Amino acid sequence: MIAVEHLRKSFGEKVAVADLSFSLQRGQTLALVGTSGSGKTTTLKMLNRLIEPSGGKILLDGQDTSQLPLAEMRRKMGYVIQQIGLFPHYTVAENIAIVPKLLQQNATATRKRSSELLERLGLPPDQYLHRYPHELSGGQQQRVGIARALAAQPPVLLMDEPFSALDQITRQELRRDFRELPELKDTTTIMVTHDLEEAFELANLICLLDAGELQQYGSPKALLTNPANPFVSEFLGHQKLQLSMQVLTVADLPPKSAKLENAITNSQKVPQGMRLKEVESLLLNEAAQAYALTEAGHAYDLTDINRAAVAFLRQNQK
Repeated sequence: MIAVEHLRKSFGEKVAVADLSFSLQRGQTLALVGTSGSGKTTTLKMLNRLIEPSGGKILLDGQDTSQLPLAEMRRKMGYVIQQIGLFPHYTVAENIAIVPKLLQQNATATRKRSSELLERLGLPPDQYLHRYPHELSGGQQQRVGIARALAAQPPVLLMDEPFSALDQITRQELRRDFRELPELKDTTTIMVTHDLEEAFELANLICLLDAGELQQYGSPKALLTNPANPFVSEFLGHQKLQLSMQVLTVADLPPKSAKLENAITNSQKVPQGMRLKEVESLLLNEAAQAYALTEAGHAYDLTDINRAAVAFLRQNQK
């Protein structure tokens, strides 16, 4: 779908990105993470040619993007930024419809798609389509920004620190809503984030950079269980326990010898695929001594969840 081959960028004698390569298929999400000045945002800007590379290639469906007309190439990429960038004199509906209108897509279909996207992102369309940006909170504006980026059904979605300006609760809610968007199954997403937990929650693949150099490229679990070098291990550092809860699911919990009956009043049923981080949040929102009840009838409390994460880290300690 999208491939980066030996991508380089220098500003004078300063090397911002050195020989970066990766490839992504449709439906995959890549998180670019790393230290400040590591080349994350520079890489993202090269992908849609806000910055021209010093060398290497970017291929979109096998086509070298440097050979495509700039406007045509950019219309194949949705873009979400931290500053949101909604047009203040346009309504929500008009903001979302900007790119579909440029592409001369059917107005009725665009309206329907805009409503569906807002609904999925937690904004009832009958209440929000006619509002202006100044009538929205920061979280609501960012939801509209995501809807706008996806409205024309771009094959690629680029996101630069999309949730970082929001408060913790709003950020968590928006990440959950974003993760569950069915549109992402047909979209290749590349995001820059300084938040490792966010990267592990949303991405299938992680690209860890330092001083423009690729340190490791792989799945979140691979970074935890098989760090490529001491830098990777140190970068994950004290967050390893929380990060492990983003990669482990209920299915990874060890079976318990005893089952608790359904008569437990303070229990929450959880599916096998639910991440342990979500289970932890669920139990923390309940009263003391709450239990997560699996489909098999096993009950786990917060202590069990933490023990499973600690055991995983010990088994894979490098």
